[in-house]
Amino acid sequence: MSRARQPPLVTGISPNEGISWTKVTIRGENLGTGPTDLIGLTICGHNCLLTAEWMSASKIVCRVGQAKNDKGDIIVTTKSGGKGTSTVSFKLLKPEKIGILDQSAVWVDEMNYYDMRTDRNKGIPPLSLRPANPLGIEIDKGRFPQKDLEALFPGMSADFTSENFSAAWYLIENHSTTSFDQLKTAVVNLKKQANKKNEGSLAYVKGGLSTFFEAQDALSAIHQKLEADGTEKVEGSMTQKLENVLNRASNTADTLFQEVLGRKDKADSTRNALNVLQRFKFLFNLPLNIERNIQKGDYDVVINDYEKAKSLFGKTEVQVFKKYYAEVETRIEALRELLLDKLLETPSTLHDQKRYIRYLSDLHAPGDPAWQCIGAQHQWILKLMHNCKENYVKEQKGTSLIHSPMLDLDSDVRPSPIGHLSQTASLKRGSSFQSGRDDAWRYKAPQQVVFVEKLTKLVVSQLPNFWKLWISYVNGSLFSETAEKSGQMERSKKNARQRQNDFKKMIQEVMHSLVKLIRGALLPFSLREGESRQYGGWEMKTELSGQWLTHVIQTVRLSSESLTALEIPNDMLQIIQDLILDLRVRCIIVTLQHTAEDIKRLAEKEDWVVDNEGLTSLPSQFEQCIIHSLQSLKIVLDCKPGEASVFQQQKTQEDVCQLSIGIVQVFIDCLEQLSTKPDGDIDTAHLSVDVSSPDLFGSIHEDSSLSSEQRVLIALSNCRYLERHTFLNIAEHFEKHGFQGVEKITQVSMESLKELDQRLFEMYIESKADPIVGSLEPGIYAGYFDWKDCLVPAGVRNYLKEALVNIIAVHAEVFTISKDLVPRVMSRIVEAVSEELSRLMQCVSSFSRNGALQARLEICALRDTVAIYLTAESNSSFKQALEALPQLSSGTDKKLLEELLNKFKSSMHLQLTCFQASSSVMMKT
Repeated sequence: MSRARQPPLVTGISPNEGISWTKVTIRGENLGTGPTDLIGLTICGHNCLLTAEWMSASKIVCRVGQAKNDKGDIIVTTKSGGKGTSTVSFKLLKPEKIGILDQSAVWVDEMNYYDMRTDRNKGIPPLSLRPANPLGIEIDKGRFPQKDLEALFPGMSADFTSENFSAAWYLIENHSTTSFDQLKTAVVNLKKQANKKNEGSLAYVKGGLSTFFEAQDALSAIHQKLEADGTEKVEGSMTQKLENVLNRASNTADTLFQEVLGRKDKADSTRNALNVLQRFKFLFNLPLNIERNIQKGDYDVVINDYEKAKSLFGKTEVQVFKKYYAEVETRIEALRELLLDKLLETPSTLHDQKRYIRYLSDLHAPGDPAWQCIGAQHQWILKLMHNCKENYVKEQKGTSLIHSPMLDLDSDVRPSPIGHLSQTASLKRGSSFQSGRDDAWRYKAPQQVVFVEKLTKLVVSQLPNFWKLWISYVNGSLFSETAEKSGQMERSKKNARQRQNDFKKMIQEVMHSLVKLIRGALLPFSLREGESRQYGGWEMKTELSGQWLTHVIQTVRLSSESLTALEIPNDMLQIIQDLILDLRVRCIIVTLQHTAEDIKRLAEKEDWVVDNEGLTSLPSQFEQCIIHSLQSLKIVLDCKPGEASVFQQQKTQEDVCQLSIGIVQVFIDCLEQLSTKPDGDIDTAHLSVDVSSPDLFGSIHEDSSLSSEQRVLIALSNCRYLERHTFLNIAEHFEKHGFQGVEKITQVSMESLKELDQRLFEMYIESKADPIVGSLEPGIYAGYFDWKDCLVPAGVRNYLKEALVNIIAVHAEVFTISKDLVPRVMSRIVEAVSEELSRLMQCVSSFSRNGALQARLEICALRDTVAIYLTAESNSSFKQALEALPQLSSGTDKKLLEELLNKFKSSMHLQLTCFQASSSVMMKT
């Protein structure tokens, strides 16, 4: 990730003072990463951004505007660093108003002068230039209206250069309040100016008088000598002799000065050669200067010198120049090769790549260096990705990880393009992109997870610069950020349009490689057979847990957000969204599978400790396990921008529904296993008990002494709570998290739970009712009892009392576990007993009077005792039993029956208390 740049700092400005529109060069640090990064520039409080030209991160050129302050700081503002500071200041000078007769060290535009009457600049012809203040005293503008003056002096003018100049108008307009003494001073000043003009003309004459006199004297002397000597006649012989003398003198002079003249010619030739060398030393020294500048890295100087030499000597016909220019071309060709090698060298920064491309363009390198660089970067990124996979696969297989400098992204000098969005998102979730992550995390995490972290970090750090290089290639900014070289820009745009499809294929190849490498590590079954060899190779001993898959999904999501921020087209990134969807689906399935395994192990945690409602901790543990599992999937189930719902596919809905049903079924099987285990198979070694507890051994003994019937009752109580509370809560959580088919999950789960409840209930009833029912017939006929021949009833016989005591024992056992189960269990027990009693009565062929009274007494005693638990079936059985008996005809028998019933109820009042009406609600079965 890219770190925030330091604020701009201005450390120098040249020149440090000047008037408005002075061109200045600003130097400093962190002055921006490019023209688009520069968003503000003020000098002395004036905005100079319009004229600013960004040259580099340490240099900006601009013109000073018309600022209000005389002196102020230079403030640079950039997107990357914000508002900067300045250690120097600039002094703004006010331009002086130079009169037409004032001395000046610079050329003054004579077409633009200052009109003191109108206080503004006005253009006039050079012939009409005039002094600003001819009187030389202070001008005091009067308040006379211009129209009144024109009316007072018709046809006149206050302009003293005009033919119609009016001195009175001028004085009224400019010196209406001037004192008389000041006007006298003005007269003196006018006289001095007039005298200076006259004295100036005479001064030129006075300075040249001596020269004139000397010249005059010389001319007069020559003239007089000629007149005095006259004209002499010279003889011919004398003339001949004179000629001979002159010839000999000439020959002697030639002989004497021949050597001197030769040396002079040679010196002239040498001097001319030196002049040529001096004049064209730029070309003669250029090969050596090129080599020196290349060694120093001053490629800009080399290019400028080459352009200059090419324009001057590129088409020369002078052999010497051709020879040296050929040397220059040889070295420039070597420079082109050197720059191309540096351009294709990896890794390198985006700034260096742009710089080398611009150099090669200025040197007119053949081909398209920018496209070559894009291709090299593409291959470099692919190589990095595959090397990353190979290294982690080798490490997983036991081979030590060989450190590759290509994978050392933490020290990569290339700036990250993600910007504020991806960095903030990274910090919010404790992202793996954070450079300060604890190294211990990497040893705990599976190799596949660490690999995905490294791979996504690699792509996010490399791809943005690759994308920016393409954007610069498209808009032509690779060649001239100031858009001065329009020809190169147009060629670049044309080439980019032709290669758009090729670049799109490059991006798609990078995206496909990224996705397939991640699939090979996490979803190998989603790759084809040929792809698994290239992108796979991992040892899949155990599948990653849902927690690690969630972490991977967050990592891939963050990478997708970072790439989306680069404005890469969505169709190129769609493959990443497909990967995220598959990872989310897999994470849900794996999490549900692991949840089923965790629930299966809940049987080992059952401590059989019952609360006031007859429940153990098992239903609560089951519900908490489901809720925890769903909460861990919240991040996976939530859809980020651009993501589809994880349940959009029908197959996913069906798989998740079946897994959810399977989880519930596993718990139901767990309940059945716990409740049906034989007494000797109960494992108490898993119980977690506080050693310091005084009831340590008592708790273990209590748990170990539970009978199978008690465990069945506890299971029935748990089933009842699951049906009325737990399953409904779980269904609500499923709906809250967007699961599909919740109604089906709930329906199937309820049906399975009811089947288990019914099996357990029948098992318990069978274990409790059969002994009671089986004891009725032997008890009735004990002692050879015969319904045809029996004594007068003296009370309820013992067999019925024993049956009631057994029923009371069942009641006590159920009430101890869960009072809510008492009506349901007791009703079934009473049904079984009444049915058996009805059967026995119907099997009797005949009753005597005493036998019928005894039978009626026992049937009524039983019916009245368990009246609170009677159901339609048990009522029907009692009715059938009574109908099988002869009716009581005498009142004596009825009275006796009533007395005996009251006696029975009174004698067993304490035992029959449990059968009295209470707040218990009858359960209809």
